[in-house]
Amino acid sequence: MLCVGGKITSVGSTKDALRDPWIKKHRKKLHEIDCTGKVVLPGFVDSHTHPAFISPRLTDFEKRINGATYEEIAAAGGGIRSSIDAVRKASKQDLAEKVLASLNEVSLHGTTTMEAKSGYGLSLESELKSLEAIRSAAGNWRGSVVPTLLGAHVVPPEFQNNPKQYVALICDEMIPLAAKRKLAKFVDVFCDRGAFSEEYTLKILGAARANGLNIRAHVSQLTRTPLEQLLSLNPVSLDHLDHVTDSDISHLAKSNTIATLVPGANYFLGLRDYPPARKLIEAGVAVALASDYNPGSSPTPSVPFVLSLACTQMKMAPAEAIAAATINGAHALALQQSKGSVEPGKDADLAIFDVKDYRELAYWIGSNHCEAVIASGVLSAPH
Repeated sequence: MLCVGGKITSVGSTKDALRDPWIKKHRKKLHEIDCTGKVVLPGFVDSHTHPAFISPRLTDFEKRINGATYEEIAAAGGGIRSSIDAVRKASKQDLAEKVLASLNEVSLHGTTTMEAKSGYGLSLESELKSLEAIRSAAGNWRGSVVPTLLGAHVVPPEFQNNPKQYVALICDEMIPLAAKRKLAKFVDVFCDRGAFSEEYTLKILGAARANGLNIRAHVSQLTRTPLEQLLSLNPVSLDHLDHVTDSDISHLAKSNTIATLVPGANYFLGLRDYPPARKLIEAGVAVALASDYNPGSSPTPSVPFVLSLACTQMKMAPAEAIAAATINGAHALALQQSKGSVEPGKDADLAIFDVKDYRELAYWIGSNHCEAVIASGVLSAPH
C-alpha cells in the first residue's frame, strides 16, 4: 500500500509495487512499515460518541449496581441532567482539553474518525460552547472529527414544564447559529420516553434540514418509536434500535438509512437484550457499530470491545462487525467517499494490530492489540 500526501494512492502486491517506476525512483525517500504477521485495517470510524462532558457518573453507576433503572436514575436527577452543571460551568478550554483527551484515548484502540456530539450543556450558550470545544480539540488531533449538535438530548430542568418552548429554542436559535458558524455537520435528537416525542423530533429534524444540516436520531432505545415518519426525512443514520418491529425493519431495509448499533450501552446498563443485529442484516439493512462513548451508559473508548460484544451478544460474524465499524460507520457519517476502506483515493487512515488473524480483534476481551495508527498519512508513535 502506498500513501502519499495523506491519501492512499495504490494498493497491490509487493511484486507489482517494486515494478512501479515512481516507487523505484523514490524508494529511498519512502518510509516503509513492515506489517508481516500483523493485521492492517482501515482506521475505525466511530460514528456515535458523546465526548463533550467533564466528569464520570459514579453515583449513577453505584445506583445501577443496586438495582435502579436508567429511567429511575434520570427521574432522581441523575443521568444526562447530572452532567449539565459541570458542562455549563466549564470553560471552553477545559471542555476542549477533555474532548482532546478522549480523542487521543480512542486512537490508542484504532479509531481514526470519530463523530462527536454536544448534548450536556442544553442551553444555547453551553451547546455552542460544546461544539466550539469539539472544533478546538479536533484541530489538535490527527484524526477526523464529525461534530453533531445534540441540543435535543433531554429537556433541561428550567424547561421541564414547558418542553415546547425548549424545542422552539432549538429550532429557532440553536440550529441556525450552529449552522451559520459551521459548528455542526449533523443534528441529532434523543427520541424516546423521557426525552423527546416523535412529534418534537420531526419538528427539530425538519429545522435541521431547513438549515442545511444532515440528520440522525437516537431512537427506540427504551421504548419503540415507529420509524416510518422518521425515515421519510431521509436520516443518514438511526441509532440504538433496541425495540424495532418487523415493520420498522422492513421500512429500514427499503431506505438508505444506516442502522447504528451501540451494544456497549446494553452491556453497561446490564440489559438482557441487545439490538436485533441478525434480523436487521438478514433483512438487508446496512448495520454500523459504534462505541456510544459517554459518561452515563457506555464509558468505553474501545471499538474492539464493541466488536466482541457484537459477535458474542448479537451473533455478528467478525467480518460483519469489522465492516460495520469501518465502511458502514463511514456511511453513517456520509464519509464513504473518503473513509472506511483501503482503496486508492481514500484518506490514508489505517490501524495496525499485533495479531495474526482479524478474528482475534473480537476474540480477545479487554485486550488492546492496536500497535499504531496512521491518520491522514501520519504514523503515530507506537503504543
